[in-house]
Amino acid sequence: MRALLLVVLVALAAAPFGPQDRAPLRQAFVTGDGWPALTLADFVDVNGDADTWSEHDGVIVGTGRPLGGARSRRPFTNFELVLEWRHLEHAGNSGVFVWCPESAFADLPPGQLPRSGIEVQVLDLGYETDWLQAHGARSDWFTSHGDVFPVGSSTMQPFTPEIRYRADDGATFAVGRPDGSRSFPTQRRTLPHGQWNHYYIRAIDGELRLWVNGEEVNGGTRCAPARGYLALEAEGARVEFRNLRLRELP
Repeated sequence: MRALLLVVLVALAAAPFGPQDRAPLRQAFVTGDGWPALTLADFVDVNGDADTWSEHDGVIVGTGRPLGGARSRRPFTNFELVLEWRHLEHAGNSGVFVWCPESAFADLPPGQLPRSGIEVQVLDLGYETDWLQAHGARSDWFTSHGDVFPVGSSTMQPFTPEIRYRADDGATFAVGRPDGSRSFPTQRRTLPHGQWNHYYIRAIDGELRLWVNGEEVNGGTRCAPARGYLALEAEGARVEFRNLRLRELP
């Protein structure tokens, strides 16, 4: 699956990425200047067990069980967030939620995921492999390379609601649909489980953009709400996060 390459961008529901829109991956976080580190102490375990979330040697570890999330202690509006993540299991599933309202977590029982927010998918490549083996065809509604989509009552206008990729054998396949709300990455850059991946998320005035391992690949605009909590998702598999840093913007 790593060798799948983007060949055609079929449809865009918002202005396409272009040289005038691109911003270089900021490096200020390397020195920590203006980028406070986030640790597990900056998050509240909403509906997990006592051992669902832990931190060891600067690495936040989630068991994935029960399903649920850990949200930031306070909401954010405009910000830049950098982090590294890796799955430890084949086909592991998780996510980073942005702009979640309070209602996403209020009285959320164990075993339920955040009710709303914009999710930045954190998904192992094995999830696509298993789908192909189980269905005899590649997924037409998700990828493992940084999908961005609204959950529940949250809304977003996706940059890339539909896209076409080429496989090793030369066959092409489409993912998404023109009127969909899910946005798909223009490059497939995720590394497999056991290896660290780097995300840079920029969230400004209702627009969210995602860089995966150094390249901008995805995003959406007209996000609503455009203020809320961050959250780390527990979705059934062990996952690790490290080097979380956040810089708030005007």
